[in-house]
Amino acid sequence: MLPRYMKWMFTFAALSFVVLLSAQSTVKWLTWEEAVSLSKHEPRKFFVDVYTDWCGWCKKMDKATFENPAVASYLNSHYYPIKFNAEQRTEIKIHDKTYQYVGNAGRGYHQLAAEITFGKLSYPTVVFLDENMKVIQPLPGFKEAPEFQMMMKYFAEDHHKTTPWTKYIKGNE
Repeated sequence: MLPRYMKWMFTFAALSFVVLLSAQSTVKWLTWEEAVSLSKHEPRKFFVDVYTDWCGWCKKMDKATFENPAVASYLNSHYYPIKFNAEQRTEIKIHDKTYQYVGNAGRGYHQLAAEITFGKLSYPTVVFLDENMKVIQPLPGFKEAPEFQMMMKYFAEDHHKTTPWTKYIKGNE
């Protein structure tokens, strides 16, 4: 029989392992400011989840896609993930440019959301940006975890620079 202190050590080690695993299975969402600051020390691509509070498909994508442990782990290690409410009223300053909320008869939009989606404000929209915060591709609509995993890798590993999407997905089915 194990001494009591060893049982506690095993219990503590097991709990620590579970906490470590669960920490990796959630997306560590950043603000724009946090992501820009981190990128100065370690350049990475940016991923932006453009959503609104009233969007049902956005909530479904949070649960079905972003809570997937493989998705969360990949986003956390290859991108700076930003969760961005397209209707937020807070001013955002990036690279000496200030973006603001634009009111529009009861419901408005944020100028930055309009810029990174090329004016096509549809929710949810995921946007992939390069290391310099230039838009690579906005992709509107709900994405299931398996499809989204392919998209993340396609952009993170720079396949978009040499391989058309249709050819890429055929090679990875």
